Amino acid sequence: MRRAAAALIAFSLVSPALAQTPAPRQPTISVMGTGEAELKPDFARVRVTVATQADTVAQATTANRTATERVLARIQSLGIKRDDIQTANFQVFQTPQLTGPDGKDIKTPKFSAHHQLRITTRDLDGVGRLAGEILASGDMTFQAVSFGLDRQEEGGDRAREAAVRDARRQADVYAAAAGVNLGRLLEIRDGSAQPFEPQPEMRMQMSMAKGSEAVPIVPPATIRYTANVQLVWEMAGQP
Repeated sequence: MRRAAAALIAFSLVSPALAQTPAPRQPTISVMGTGEAELKPDFARVRVTVATQADTVAQATTANRTATERVLARIQSLGIKRDDIQTANFQVFQTPQLTGPDGKDIKTPKFSAHHQLRITTRDLDGVGRLAGEILASGDMTFQAVSFGLDRQEEGGDRAREAAVRDARRQADVYAAAAGVNLGRLLEIRDGSAQPFEPQPEMRMQMSMAKGSEAVPIVPPATIRYTANVQLVWEMAGQP
């Protein structure tokens, strides 16, 4: 009798759960949106390297300091403020051994010092003149030029806003074609927002232009940012 009562109690506790059926899955519409934004660059950054060689680390470093001081004076004479010239990298290393056509080692200084400087200018139209002056100098080597914005996040944010609008437009098209309404927005998956970088060919052209009085650098009219986002909506039934 006790076993029957226990079984009845267990059945009464379990049966309501067994009677429940899982709720039907709400149908959704998932869309990937893409967006772009174009903003005018605010500044240009030019990278140059001051290179010196000597038979000791101390001599190479001292020679590089002297050459860098000449470079700083020359750059500032072009209208660049001292605060807009910064060290990007400095290193001293053993000079690689060079071999002549006859197979014999070429006598070279034992150590090399490289001081990489980053120059910032807001005179975008004058970048070509600045590059030409750098290339004409015997104390520094032109490395590369890039362009940027003061507010880097603004380009990414505008691109994200455009991506959301694009996703909503697509979702409206799909919903109308399927004869349903868009319900609640359930999910947002953020994608990355990236600017297009300067082309690497610009660097090769600069290195080949050594000795010229001016370099034909044409600043980009805009810097383009791209972004993508995935949005998921409920389907709310027929309109």
